Amino acid sequence: MALPWVEKYRPMVLNDVTGNEDAVCRLKSIAQDGNMPHMILTGSPGIGKTTCVLALSREMLGDSVKEGVLELNASDERGIDVVRNKIKMFAQQKVTLPAGKHKVVILDEADSMTSAAQQAMRRTMELYSATTRFALACNNSSEIIEPIQSRCAILRFMKPSDAEVYARLEHICEKEGVKYTTDGLSSLVFTADGDLRQAVNSLQSTASGFDIVDQSTVLKVCDQPHPNVARDIVAKCQEGELHKAHVLLEGLWEKGYSAQDIIQTIFRVTRNMDMPEGTKLEFLKTIGTYHMRILDGLDSPVQLSGLVAQLSQIQPPTASAA
Repeated sequence: MALPWVEKYRPMVLNDVTGNEDAVCRLKSIAQDGNMPHMILTGSPGIGKTTCVLALSREMLGDSVKEGVLELNASDERGIDVVRNKIKMFAQQKVTLPAGKHKVVILDEADSMTSAAQQAMRRTMELYSATTRFALACNNSSEIIEPIQSRCAILRFMKPSDAEVYARLEHICEKEGVKYTTDGLSSLVFTADGDLRQAVNSLQSTASGFDIVDQSTVLKVCDQPHPNVARDIVAKCQEGELHKAHVLLEGLWEKGYSAQDIIQTIFRVTRNMDMPEGTKLEFLKTIGTYHMRILDGLDSPVQLSGLVAQLSQIQPPTASAA
């Protein structure tokens, strides 16, 4: 049975990981040293945290990786019973490993574990630190209790750059013999917004549904507001043409896109648009304010109308002010 591309092209060794050179460099030095500390890997979804820990485990444990690694998704199994049963039993097991190496417990989405489960795990980490090391992958390290944070080395993962995501997608297309256009891959990069896993999944969905990966097929699959329309809205606001911007905005709303989808797309295109730095900062600040209101529950076209009205009033910086 064919593997999903996200698994087929998952890096097996640290050298193949896309982006996050600093974090990967630290993991390589841990692999060479062989003495892995307890770790917290924190960052956005889909940027390679779990992949890096698995690659590190392979490089340290070699053929013993199956017996020496326990991988759990804490969002499914986040209660205290999991810590008492699965994790504690694994930590107590005797496993033959290379000299000086430790068993590894990988907890994905550890920030969704209950506080009681984290407290129980803290005790387990203390008791079995001679034989077992913990790697916790999470989106928000502040959700991990302080006693666990103080026992762990914290690695912060950043989103890969657009160029790195593009290069990875191009590599997969060539390996799979997929026809693509540059604007198609650029659209995948845009819609993924740094989430490499989402980009690869969207690429596979587009390639399996259409003969070619181009801008129109990608946007059909990802079903996000068209970035060109969002770009036109921002351009009309820049020119002070509120009515034209509002007509374009209504067109997106009538297609069924949520206020959050629309404002996220407007934010991304504004971030990459060519405009005076002062104007761009004001635009991004205003978009951020309205985005916050929408996330707080004011998810209505009134907020979007208010956004374009306020953007249209932002004056470009004058030459005399420089």
